[in-house]
Amino acid sequence: MAGRDKATNQLNEFQKTQTKADVLTTGTGAPVGTKTATLTVGPRGPVLLQDFVFTDEMAHFNRERIPERVVHAKGAGAFGYFECTHDITKYCKAKPFEFVGKKTPLGVRFSTVGGESGSADTARDPRGFAVKMYTEDGNWDLVGNNTPIFFIRDPMLFPSFIHTQKRNPQTHLKDPDMFWDFISLRPETTHQVSFLFSDRGTPDGYRHMNGYGSHTFKMVNNQGEAFYCKFHWKVDQGIKNLMADKAAQLATDDPDYAIRDLYNAISEGNFPTWTLKVQVMSFQEAEKFRYNPFDLTKIWPQGEFPLIPVGRMVLNRNPKNYFAEVEQIAFSPVHMIPGIEASPDKMLQGRLFSYSDTHRHRLGSNYLQIPVNCPFNSRVKNYQRDGPQCVDENQGGAPNYFPNSFVGPQDNTNHMESAFTLTGDVKRYNTADDDNYSQVSVFFRKVLKPEERRRLIENIAGHLVNASEFIQKRTVSNFSQVDPEYGGGIQKLMDKMKAERRAKQTGVTASL
Repeated sequence: MAGRDKATNQLNEFQKTQTKADVLTTGTGAPVGTKTATLTVGPRGPVLLQDFVFTDEMAHFNRERIPERVVHAKGAGAFGYFECTHDITKYCKAKPFEFVGKKTPLGVRFSTVGGESGSADTARDPRGFAVKMYTEDGNWDLVGNNTPIFFIRDPMLFPSFIHTQKRNPQTHLKDPDMFWDFISLRPETTHQVSFLFSDRGTPDGYRHMNGYGSHTFKMVNNQGEAFYCKFHWKVDQGIKNLMADKAAQLATDDPDYAIRDLYNAISEGNFPTWTLKVQVMSFQEAEKFRYNPFDLTKIWPQGEFPLIPVGRMVLNRNPKNYFAEVEQIAFSPVHMIPGIEASPDKMLQGRLFSYSDTHRHRLGSNYLQIPVNCPFNSRVKNYQRDGPQCVDENQGGAPNYFPNSFVGPQDNTNHMESAFTLTGDVKRYNTADDDNYSQVSVFFRKVLKPEERRRLIENIAGHLVNASEFIQKRTVSNFSQVDPEYGGGIQKLMDKMKAERRAKQTGVTASL
C-alpha cells in the first residue's frame, strides 16, 4: 500500500503468510462456536457462570499487564549477531571473542530512562543500550547507556535520584524543584547533566547513537591475567541528534518515533550495525592513575587508553512479538561469563544485585526460563528447583542437592574467577567532592562547538528557570565552576526569560 511504512503495514504483511484462518480456541485448546455473544438465559437474560469462553477470556485479560520496569519502561528491541573481527584473546577468553570470524547470536533493547511505558521516545533523557549475547558459556549481558558516564558514583543514591526523574508523589507531575534540587546538591551529576542537555540528550532514534558499558569491567585471558576495561559500541550509521524543537514536535506527532524507525529500518533490510571497541587499563596503571578509574562520573581519556577494535554487531530481525521478546527480555550486569568479571566500581556493584532482583519481581523467580532469557546456547544444570512459573522439565529426576553420589552436575575449577587482592578500612566513604568539574570543563570548552555550547545553555536555562530561585542560584554556581561562561550564560538567559514572563503577565493584567 502506497504511503504506508512497514510498521503500519504489519497486519497486511502477516496476512500474506497465512493460507487460511486457524480455528479459534479457548486457552485450553477447545474450539469456540462464537466469539461475539455470551451464553445467556434468553436474549435479554443474565450471563451464565458456566460460560467458560467468556470467563476464560476476561480472567486472562485482567492479568495481561505485568509491572512495568521501574526505570527504562519504554523501549524497542531487535535481534541479530555479534561477529568478532579482531583478536583480543591476549586480554580476554570470553566466548564471543574466541576467534576472528566467530558469530554469536544476541538480543538488544534500547530505551528511555525516566518515562513511563507510554511516554515519548524523543524526551530529553539518557537512552538505555542493553545487549544480551547467547554464548556457549551462558548469557552475557552488557547493560549500558548511550553515555559513557552516569549521574552518581555511589549506588546508595540511586533510588532517590530516580525518584527525582519521576513524578511528584502528591501532584503526580514532573517536578523541576525535585530534579534540580538533587542535581545541585550532588555536583557529581554535572558531567552527565551536561551530556543530557546537550544535543546528545535527544538522539535521532536508536540507530544513530553510540552505546557504552559505562562501568569499568575486568577481562581475563586464558592464562588468568586480568585487565580493567571499558566497552564502547560505536554506531556505524553516524551520530544524529534532534534539535529541541524537533524532539518536542515528534513527542506530539509521533511519540513512538524511535520504535517505528528501528522496526521499519530492519523490515526494509537496512540493518543497523555498531562496532565494538574496548579500552584496556592494567592493574598497575589503575593503581597509579590520577583519579579513581572506577568512578562512573568520569571517562578514561582515549589519548591515554586508546580504543581497540573488537567486532561488529548487526541487528537483522525484529521481534516476533513485542511482549514475549521485548517486554519480557531481562538484562542484568551480573549475567557474566568466563572472561568477563566485575571491577570495584561501586555503581556496578550495586547494579549486580538490583537488576536481577527487579526481574524476579516483574517476571517471577524463574524468569530465566522465559525463551528470550533462556541461555539456549548453553545447558543449564544446577540445583535450583520449583518456584512460580517453572515451565521446563525442572531438571527431571536429577538430584537437587550438592554434593551427591548420583552423577549430579559437578563444579569445575577451570572456571574459577580470577584472584585479586584488596586492602582498606571498612567504612562508609563520602565521595561527593571527588573532582566533579575538571572533565566537564574539557567537555564544555574543547568537545562542544560554539553553537553546541549555546544550545546546551539554552536547554538548561529553559528547564532550570522553572525551579525555585534558591535552587537556580545553587545550580548556576555549580556550572560556573565548570566555566564562568557556562554558569553565567545560564543565568543571563534565565534573567531574560523571567523578564519576558513578567512583561507578558503585566500585559495580561493591563488588558484586564
